[in-house]
Amino acid sequence: MVPPTGDGSSPAPIDRPILEFLQTRLIATQQVEQAVITDTNGHLELRVTFAQPYYPVLVDEATLAVRWYTNDDFKIHYREVHAASAWECRWDRHRNPHNTRDHFHPPPTAPTLGEDASWPTDHRDVLTLILDEIEQRITTLWDE
Repeated sequence: MVPPTGDGSSPAPIDRPILEFLQTRLIATQQVEQAVITDTNGHLELRVTFAQPYYPVLVDEATLAVRWYTNDDFKIHYREVHAASAWECRWDRHRNPHNTRDHFHPPPTAPTLGEDASWPTDHRDVLTLILDEIEQRITTLWDE
Protein backbone atom coordinates (compact mmCIF):
# COMPACT_ATOMS: atom_id res chain seq x y z
CA MET A 1 0.00 0.00 0.00
CA VAL A 2 1.30 3.45 -0.92
CA PRO A 3 1.10 5.95 1.97
CA PRO A 4 -1.03 9.03 1.29
CA THR A 5 0.88 12.14 0.40
CA GLY A 6 0.41 15.70 1.53
CA ASP A 7 -2.03 17.89 -0.36
CA GLY A 8 -0.12 21.17 -0.36
CA SER A 9 -1.43 22.38 3.01
CA SER A 10 1.29 20.47 4.82
CA PRO A 11 4.52 18.78 3.77
CA ALA A 12 3.50 15.66 5.72
CA PRO A 13 1.22 12.78 4.70
CA ILE A 14 -2.33 12.49 6.02
CA ASP A 15 -2.55 10.59 9.32
CA ARG A 16 -5.21 8.02 8.47
CA PRO A 17 -5.28 6.38 11.95
CA ILE A 18 -6.24 9.73 13.49
CA LEU A 19 -8.95 10.22 10.87
CA GLU A 20 -10.25 6.72 11.69
CA PHE A 21 -10.22 7.49 15.43
CA LEU A 22 -12.15 10.75 14.87
CA GLN A 23 -14.56 8.95 12.53
CA THR A 24 -15.34 6.32 15.19
CA ARG A 25 -15.93 8.97 17.86
CA LEU A 26 -18.10 11.20 15.70
CA ILE A 27 -20.30 8.49 14.17
CA ALA A 28 -21.18 7.33 17.70
CA THR A 29 -22.96 10.62 18.42
CA GLN A 30 -26.59 11.40 17.61
CA GLN A 31 -25.53 14.70 16.04
CA VAL A 32 -23.68 12.99 13.19
CA GLU A 33 -25.55 11.39 10.33
CA GLN A 34 -22.48 10.19 8.43
CA ALA A 35 -18.69 10.21 8.83
CA VAL A 36 -16.73 8.84 5.88
CA ILE A 37 -13.06 8.85 5.03
CA THR A 38 -12.85 9.83 1.40
CA ASP A 39 -10.28 10.69 -1.22
CA THR A 40 -12.25 13.51 -2.86
CA ASN A 41 -10.24 15.41 -5.44
CA GLY A 42 -7.06 13.61 -4.41
CA HIS A 43 -7.30 14.86 -0.81
CA LEU A 44 -7.74 12.16 1.82
CA GLU A 45 -10.06 13.55 4.50
CA LEU A 46 -12.82 12.72 6.95
CA ARG A 47 -16.15 14.09 5.67
CA VAL A 48 -18.78 14.50 8.39
CA THR A 49 -22.44 15.29 7.73
CA PHE A 50 -24.37 16.49 10.77
CA ALA A 51 -27.90 15.16 11.37
CA GLN A 52 -30.52 17.50 9.95
CA PRO A 53 -32.85 17.41 13.02
CA TYR A 54 -29.99 18.89 15.05
CA TYR A 55 -30.37 22.16 13.08
CA PRO A 56 -33.24 24.58 12.52
CA VAL A 57 -34.92 24.36 9.10
CA LEU A 58 -33.00 27.35 7.72
CA VAL A 59 -29.90 25.10 7.47
CA ASP A 60 -30.09 22.76 4.48
CA GLU A 61 -26.86 20.91 5.30
CA ALA A 62 -23.98 21.12 7.77
CA THR A 63 -20.63 19.43 7.20
CA LEU A 64 -17.18 19.17 8.67
CA ALA A 65 -14.12 18.23 6.59
CA VAL A 66 -11.05 17.09 8.54
CA ARG A 67 -7.51 16.63 7.30
CA TRP A 68 -4.96 15.64 9.94
CA TYR A 69 -1.30 15.17 9.05
CA THR A 70 1.42 13.00 10.58
CA ASN A 71 3.27 16.13 11.79
CA ASP A 72 0.08 17.27 13.63
CA ASP A 73 -0.76 19.95 11.09
CA PHE A 74 -4.48 20.03 10.35
CA LYS A 75 -7.25 21.71 8.39
CA ILE A 76 -10.78 21.47 9.78
CA HIS A 77 -13.49 23.18 7.72
CA TYR A 78 -17.06 23.65 9.01
CA ARG A 79 -19.73 24.65 6.49
CA GLU A 80 -23.47 25.25 6.65
CA VAL A 81 -25.52 25.52 3.49
CA HIS A 82 -28.51 27.85 3.64
CA ALA A 83 -31.04 28.51 0.86
CA ALA A 84 -29.26 31.59 -0.49
CA SER A 85 -25.82 31.42 1.09
CA ALA A 86 -23.21 29.45 3.00
CA TRP A 87 -21.74 30.07 6.46
CA GLU A 88 -18.30 28.63 7.06
CA CYS A 89 -15.14 28.82 9.11
CA ARG A 90 -11.88 26.90 9.34
CA TRP A 91 -9.37 25.93 12.03
CA ASP A 92 -5.86 25.39 10.68
CA ARG A 93 -2.41 24.39 11.79
CA HIS A 94 0.16 24.59 9.01
CA ARG A 95 2.91 26.86 7.84
CA ASN A 96 1.79 29.55 5.42
CA PRO A 97 2.65 33.09 4.34
CA HIS A 98 -0.50 34.73 5.74
CA ASN A 99 -0.68 33.75 9.43
CA THR A 100 1.09 31.95 12.24
CA ARG A 101 1.08 28.15 12.06
CA ASP A 102 -2.08 27.98 14.24
CA HIS A 103 -4.82 30.18 12.82
CA PHE A 104 -8.57 30.54 12.34
CA HIS A 105 -10.48 31.63 9.24
CA PRO A 106 -13.59 33.28 10.72
CA PRO A 107 -17.20 33.06 9.62
CA PRO A 108 -19.21 33.70 7.65
CA THR A 109 -16.81 33.28 4.68
CA ALA A 110 -13.58 31.81 6.16
CA PRO A 111 -11.40 34.35 4.34
CA THR A 112 -7.67 34.25 3.90
CA LEU A 113 -6.16 36.24 5.79
CA GLY A 114 -7.20 34.43 8.95
CA GLU A 115 -6.71 35.29 12.61
CA ASP A 116 -3.66 34.02 14.51
CA ALA A 117 -4.69 31.51 17.19
CA SER A 118 -3.38 28.80 19.47
CA TRP A 119 -4.74 25.25 19.40
CA PRO A 120 -4.23 22.30 21.77
CA THR A 121 -1.56 19.81 20.72
CA ASP A 122 -3.68 16.64 21.04
CA HIS A 123 -6.18 15.82 18.26
CA ARG A 124 -8.84 14.85 20.82
CA ASP A 125 -8.59 18.25 22.49
CA VAL A 126 -8.73 20.03 19.13
CA LEU A 127 -11.88 18.09 18.20
CA THR A 128 -13.49 18.90 21.56
CA LEU A 129 -12.74 22.60 21.13
CA ILE A 130 -14.21 22.65 17.62
CA LEU A 131 -17.32 20.65 18.53
CA ASP A 132 -17.92 23.05 21.44
CA GLU A 133 -17.71 26.00 19.03
CA ILE A 134 -20.08 24.29 16.60
CA GLU A 135 -22.47 23.64 19.48
CA GLN A 136 -22.40 27.36 20.32
CA ARG A 137 -23.15 28.15 16.68
CA ILE A 138 -26.12 25.77 16.66
CA THR A 139 -27.48 27.36 19.85
CA THR A 140 -27.25 30.76 18.16
CA LEU A 141 -29.13 29.43 15.13
CA TRP A 142 -31.95 28.09 17.28
CA ASP A 143 -32.16 31.41 19.18
CA GLU A 144 -32.56 33.46 15.98
